[in-house]
Amino acid sequence: MNVGMRVRGGLFAALVMCALPVAGMMAAILVSSPAAAQSVSSIEVEGNRRVEVETIRSYFKPGPGGRLDQAAIDDGLKALIETGLFQDVRINQAGGHLVVTVVENPVIGRVAFEGNKKIKDEQLSAEIQSKPRGTFSRPMVQSDAQRIAEIYRRSGRYDVHVEPEIIEQPNNRVDLVFTITEGPKTGVKSIEFIGNVTYSAYRLKDVIKTHESNLLSFLGSGDVYDPDRVEADRDLIRRFYLKHGFADVQVVAALTEYDPERKGFLVTFKIEEGQQYRVASVELQSSISTLNGNDLRSFSHVNVGSLYNAEALEKSVEEMQIEASRRGYAFAVVRPRGDRNFENHTVSIIFAIDEGPRTYIERINVRGNTRTRDYVIRREFDISEGDAYNRALVDRAERRLKNLDFFKNVKVSAEPGSSSDRVILNVDLEEKSTGDFSVSGGYSTTDGALAEVSISERNFLGRGLFAKATVTYGQYARGYSLSLVEPYLLDYRVALGLDLFQRTQLANSFISYGTKTLGFSPRLGFSLREDLSLQLRYSIYQQQISLPSYLANCNNNPSNGLLAFNPSPSWVNANGVAAANALGATDATGLGLWCYSDGEASLPVRKELASGKTLTSSVGYSLDYNTLDNNKNPTDGLLIDFKQDFAGVGGDVSYLKSAFDAKYYTPLVSDIVGLIHVQGGILNKVGNTELRMLDQFQMGPNLVRGFAPNGIGPRDIYPYGTMDALGGTKYWGASYELQMPFWFLPKEVGLKGAVYADAGGLMDYQGPTSWAATGEVNVPGCIPSTPQPTPSPGTCLGLQFDKGNVVRSSVGVGLIWASPFGPLRFDYAVPLTKGRFDRVQQFKFGGGTSF
Repeated sequence: MNVGMRVRGGLFAALVMCALPVAGMMAAILVSSPAAAQSVSSIEVEGNRRVEVETIRSYFKPGPGGRLDQAAIDDGLKALIETGLFQDVRINQAGGHLVVTVVENPVIGRVAFEGNKKIKDEQLSAEIQSKPRGTFSRPMVQSDAQRIAEIYRRSGRYDVHVEPEIIEQPNNRVDLVFTITEGPKTGVKSIEFIGNVTYSAYRLKDVIKTHESNLLSFLGSGDVYDPDRVEADRDLIRRFYLKHGFADVQVVAALTEYDPERKGFLVTFKIEEGQQYRVASVELQSSISTLNGNDLRSFSHVNVGSLYNAEALEKSVEEMQIEASRRGYAFAVVRPRGDRNFENHTVSIIFAIDEGPRTYIERINVRGNTRTRDYVIRREFDISEGDAYNRALVDRAERRLKNLDFFKNVKVSAEPGSSSDRVILNVDLEEKSTGDFSVSGGYSTTDGALAEVSISERNFLGRGLFAKATVTYGQYARGYSLSLVEPYLLDYRVALGLDLFQRTQLANSFISYGTKTLGFSPRLGFSLREDLSLQLRYSIYQQQISLPSYLANCNNNPSNGLLAFNPSPSWVNANGVAAANALGATDATGLGLWCYSDGEASLPVRKELASGKTLTSSVGYSLDYNTLDNNKNPTDGLLIDFKQDFAGVGGDVSYLKSAFDAKYYTPLVSDIVGLIHVQGGILNKVGNTELRMLDQFQMGPNLVRGFAPNGIGPRDIYPYGTMDALGGTKYWGASYELQMPFWFLPKEVGLKGAVYADAGGLMDYQGPTSWAATGEVNVPGCIPSTPQPTPSPGTCLGLQFDKGNVVRSSVGVGLIWASPFGPLRFDYAVPLTKGRFDRVQQFKFGGGTSF
């Protein structure tokens, strides 16, 4: 019997011992009714070391009369537990007093991380709540471990393990060590699409931001699995279909599954395309009596007969609403409606223009900008405090802030103001690094090996300025440039750019001379529309030619001050060696090997050399029209660039130069993209100033592939010279290209093939053609009939050149690689028609990288 009691007593004791740790921070409150009538000042505190007695007493709030009832004691107990300062809290009655016994949590001596290589200690310390000299709390430590694991998962490491270790130290202190097993990066092993009929998986992979892992994935992060990015990809796919006429499209799901065998994620997008619609009609209906809806028709980007385009619809609504506001209808709201005809696959668009609620902006709060000045953010809004609330203008401002590329996240939200007709706009931002340092390297068959170091800042001094400094050093090209851009000149949306540059082009296998250019150019940029921009510029630069001495040693005869006489072998045979020497020849053999024997630069080149430094002062403008779907890898749209420059605003030269360049991309079938490229230019003489050779157009593979740089057009054909290209005052070019993917290769490799046909011409050289013995150019009556006339006073050297009035054409193939090392292109072209003295270069390569 006694044994049984001991057993039961032992079991009871064991249950009590087990219950205490489970209770954790709960206290055994043994308070009799008299204790419930105690005052705060009569509370006794035991066990505290760091926390003051009065601090503990302050958690007990007395009721009426200054007395503590049972509810106040319970609330005080809970409040003490919730502070996280104590391991245990107990309340007892002793001697008519309320005794609060506490066991304080230890103090953290240090927080350390072990095993972390990919993320620095400083980054992890900033993310956790446990801090040195702070209070130790087990729930907080577990929360910190989960937070560290989440940070690693966001960087693509889903196999991460974090184990917190607590090392006890004297004086109620502990050291906290997080041991981290990072694990390998968890990438996306495959991306599949289900339900896509119109567009191939290859095309849709261009639309999304997530990419499949490959051998070069370590150079980027697009292959790292990120659930937020996958969810954003769903919206990108939906918007892509809506832009191309699929009004009923649904991206039903984005399914992700971890494959332990491949150690990565499999992502599958399930798509329901629906039918493709065209626009049957466009109507504008206004319920505002004084506003005719048709007055806003010119702001519609939706055209009858075209494919339904949700992006154009949104743009139309925005521009119509903004225009209505400009006309005095500040509260006008434009709502689009589409009536679908499911049999004909058409949609009728109706823009309903109504009077919206009269709401004003009470305040605009900008939050989260620690570096960027407030005015840099506020100037992106076309509305300010006190103006009528216009959602279209707010959306435009949010888009502009995102396009600045100063912030990781931008969110503009509205909340009710102080009255029903007031709203408050909150602009929440998260800044990011805006500085870039790059070291670039590359090689091309034109410029040879090239290295470039540049440093740039997109948000210089937090004022929204763009600043860049670049130094280039290459095999044939060297120089530096400094640029500064103020995007809002005098608080107007006008960009002011200032450029200082120095370029040195060395002689190479394509040109016999080098040039050095030092200049300065201010410019103004205007955005006329989202797809149309205008730039005005002024340029002033000094240019000088350099030549090896042996290419310019035939200009003057020291004995008589006349042009050096350099007879041909046939002249020597006809007139004799003595006659040649008597007239200034320096080679007694009479074999025609005088100063021309080592080559001689063309007459226009020597003219530029003799002129020394030439100053060019010009004004010009560029008009750009851009509707490309992607500026880096376009598949659809039009890009047109027209520019003119007038030189003669001071300086040494005068001319009017015009150039036109247009590229049209269109998707064809099976991911094949067609490109039509048309270009042309003309150089006009202004006044009596002679056109320089350096101001003429120089063309080669930039006009017709398959030819060398400076390889086509008028050329000096003097047999003892360097046969330099002279350039021309007119050129034209046209090409057609088909770009196609290599379907048998993974999309992420970034390789495309191209086949093309080019045609073009460069003609009408109008530079110096003769040089008199006195040093004058194009002397009246000087007939350049022979390359070596007898140098009597008043005679001249004449330029023998081929006019090059021939249509050049070629066909070829290309390899385009959007590599992690930068864009690379390889071309092999075969000329079909060419001029007699043209220079051919069938293979061309160019590219580079930044790292």
